[in-house]
Amino acid sequence: MSNDQRVTMVRCRRTAFVAAFFAVHIVAAHSAALAQGAGEETSRAPELIPIAAPAATPAAIAGLAAPHVPAASATPAKPAAAAAAPLASAICTAPADLTHFDRPLLHTMRRLASGLPLTIVAIGSSSTAGALASSAAATYPARLAIELKARFPGRGITVFNRGVNGEVTDEMMARFATDVIAAHPQLVLWQVGTNSVLHDNPLQAHSSQLRHGLEELKAAGVDVVLIDPQYAPKVLAKSETRAMVGQIELAAKEENVDLFRRFAVMRDWHEVQHLGFDVFVAPDSLHMNDWGYACWAKLIGKAIAEAATRPVAAAAARPAGRP
Repeated sequence: MSNDQRVTMVRCRRTAFVAAFFAVHIVAAHSAALAQGAGEETSRAPELIPIAAPAATPAAIAGLAAPHVPAASATPAKPAAAAAAPLASAICTAPADLTHFDRPLLHTMRRLASGLPLTIVAIGSSSTAGALASSAAATYPARLAIELKARFPGRGITVFNRGVNGEVTDEMMARFATDVIAAHPQLVLWQVGTNSVLHDNPLQAHSSQLRHGLEELKAAGVDVVLIDPQYAPKVLAKSETRAMVGQIELAAKEENVDLFRRFAVMRDWHEVQHLGFDVFVAPDSLHMNDWGYACWAKLIGKAIAEAATRPVAAAAARPAGRP
């Protein structure tokens, strides 16, 4: 081999060695960068706390947890410590004096004692029909049926939903014969007042209609529970709302029927328990959401169960109405 060939070969080997040396270092540096990047992702991962399913899901309704925002992969959730406070406060509860019925439900009581099927009719407007509920199963009458069946296992209990969006009191009364009495119920839950207030109907005329409707229902031989308006921003904006609530309470007392104080219960949620309206009111600021409907059903179900199993002697000793 000539000297020139030897020099060329040495030069080639040196070039190959240098290229290999830099290639190895480049790969090593790249791998280190990847490892560092993976480490940064791992360190950020605990901040991406999964958000629970929306309150509209059956599991959330059953547990009566506060509504949650659906998970969004591109948006980090709030830290657990910040999210825990509103969730812990959103428990379905209300003071006993707001949910206790003053009178026993005698027709319901006899039906349950006999072992025969119990029929309940819920009549009212959109909040009975279930406006803005996620499904028919999330309305308050549907949730009430589940609540009562849990309290009275093995009993046949049917709750008919006879709510119609937008109706006022006299329009509901026009349906009593076909939608209420024809079902032969032992208990009628009559939700009234909200649309009359929203439509600025005269309170005096409404009082007369309400008394007439109560007399008609009592003549049919059923237990009656009145349900007053919801405590929601659009209802609170009307000047006659509190007068309507007072009118319904007075009618219940003087006509000797029970009253579920929905307005006071929801006011307690907001003013005493400090729940935001978004916990129990739909985005339209008028109707209830799934959590609100479910909690309403839970509380009125408990009141029905107690009033239908209360010792009659003890019930008779209780004052007819609240002061």
